[in-house]
Amino acid sequence: MIPAAFDYIRAQSADEALAHLQQHGADARVLAGGQSLIPAMRFRLARPAVLVDINQVRDLDYVRTNGALRIGAIARDTAIERAPWIRETKWSLLQDVSRVVADPVVRQMATVVGSLCHNDPAGDWTTAALAARAEVTVRGKDGNRSVSIDDFLVDSFTTAVQEGEMALAVHFPTPGDRTAGSYQKVERKVGDYATAAAAIQVSLRPEGTIAQVGIALSAAGPCAVRVTEAEDLLVGQAPSAEAIRAAADAASRRSEPQADLRGSVEYKKHLAGVLVARGLRQALGRLGVQA
Repeated sequence: MIPAAFDYIRAQSADEALAHLQQHGADARVLAGGQSLIPAMRFRLARPAVLVDINQVRDLDYVRTNGALRIGAIARDTAIERAPWIRETKWSLLQDVSRVVADPVVRQMATVVGSLCHNDPAGDWTTAALAARAEVTVRGKDGNRSVSIDDFLVDSFTTAVQEGEMALAVHFPTPGDRTAGSYQKVERKVGDYATAAAAIQVSLRPEGTIAQVGIALSAAGPCAVRVTEAEDLLVGQAPSAEAIRAAADAASRRSEPQADLRGSVEYKKHLAGVLVARGLRQALGRLGVQA
């Protein structure tokens, strides 16, 4: 299908893009990678009157690891996938995710920040961002503000970015050396949306107990969800099969999927627990702990 008619603006700076967004209000959308927006426009699920292209704003094309991992709004998925530091154990959650987002062709253009702003219920980066406790920098007429990912993800395809604002970057806190993660995803075929997925990040204290854990699910509700019940069960505990089983059960109960061609509600709830258990075991195994 052909998109509805729209005006196209190529911004040369973040301030210029923001000015156009404020001028056109709800009629305007930001174009970065376009891997979700353009198909939605083709099927007329999205009908913006104005597209503000930010691909010429080179100041937003960066991936930095000073203090925290900072990813600009037009940094592509492949920049994460190919970064040398991604091979460090403490970044293993992002390493796993970077390999399974859609397919290699899509990852050449798709952006991490764009995926967060799209906020698909079955998205990969939103789930990983929850587990890693990321923050998103949003700019509006009053300047920049930092929004925790828990507050940023509002509802299906809805975020905390307001009319006349734009997301500039996402920041992932630098994990400690005793940290590892895992991303477990079941899909019908390569490049498909997740039937179910789980993101895990675990940090251990020197004596081996769990200092912090992030657990999030994809395709388990109107948007990615943090499983705080499972996190609370694990913090302060020594890794064990029993603790993992309890966390998996909590994840299964927390999951609120919808039945579709990919599976029934019962199947997806069961799968959520299985993937959380599998992810916890892999993350701990990467730290040399068998549970």
